[in-house]
Amino acid sequence: MSTPSLSSPAAPRDWLRVLRDYREPSHARSFFEIVITAALFAAFWFGSWFALQWSWSLSLAIAIPAAGFLVRLFMIQHDCGHGTLFRHRRLNDWIGRTIGALTLTPYDHWRRSHNMHHASSGNLDRRGTGDIDTLTVREYLQRSRRQRLAYRIYRNPLVMFGLGPAYLFLIQHRLPVGAMLAGWRPWLSTMGTNLAIALVILTTAWFVGWRPFVLVHLPITLLAASIGVWLFYVQHQFEETFWAAESAWTMPEAALHGSSHYDLPVVLRWFTANIGIHHVHHLCSRIPYYRLTGVLRDHPELANVGRLTLAQSFRCVPLVLWDEDQRKLISFRELSRRGQ
Repeated sequence: MSTPSLSSPAAPRDWLRVLRDYREPSHARSFFEIVITAALFAAFWFGSWFALQWSWSLSLAIAIPAAGFLVRLFMIQHDCGHGTLFRHRRLNDWIGRTIGALTLTPYDHWRRSHNMHHASSGNLDRRGTGDIDTLTVREYLQRSRRQRLAYRIYRNPLVMFGLGPAYLFLIQHRLPVGAMLAGWRPWLSTMGTNLAIALVILTTAWFVGWRPFVLVHLPITLLAASIGVWLFYVQHQFEETFWAAESAWTMPEAALHGSSHYDLPVVLRWFTANIGIHHVHHLCSRIPYYRLTGVLRDHPELANVGRLTLAQSFRCVPLVLWDEDQRKLISFRELSRRGQ
């Protein structure tokens, strides 16, 4: 990972003023992005279905880009949740809710938890909402053997990027059990999304048949879910990320140094709607995703802050514990080498 380097502005907080100039959306551009992504997703979905008559392997091959377009739809939904694509909140919200029927994400409930993630990311005293569970070394050592085993299972790559995403999108998003104290709104959002999902499934399955529907849609959904969780993981779970207690935590510093710049190849950057420019997104979440590249173009000093390449990102997988003394994430193996 590159060493953070900021020449101007001098401090993370100063960037807030600079980034305000990039918040204005283009309604024409936003509509174009939504239409082209939805159209390409539909084209590849039906292409995968059509390929079933020859080979399921061919169908699966076409499902891969289809999953990429579904990921991109989720990123568009994500921007709607931040109110960035259109000036009118209701338009953002209803487009986000509509996309939620495809991404299996209850928009209003997700938006609430995601905004809490933005408000508390990197804060050791406010963990647990909209983020990946991360223990400090001290906390892990204080756990019982059973609790340590549970944490190790949770952090296992097969669970984190395989079983976990499937559970999150197929099951957990269907019932907002953890949001009971928030009142009826999360339930209304979730049940409305579930109804819309059921209508989409019944209509599509009636048209193509149940077996083809499952053979096409399930692989697309599972792959897209795993990609989405991977992206979220890499955005915050890198060695030199930022964590601090409430007394030492500030949003600008946590945003700039606790979020990575996942510098992906241009094609993957397009499929992921520039979500890899995550440090800028956390500094100013009201910037439309198609304007994030303009920030790096105009302020190249930001490009090296928290930068991770695709190859470097795979080294983040073993990093599971926050070492408060060294102020970095470490692996179970490193902890074992210390004799702890």
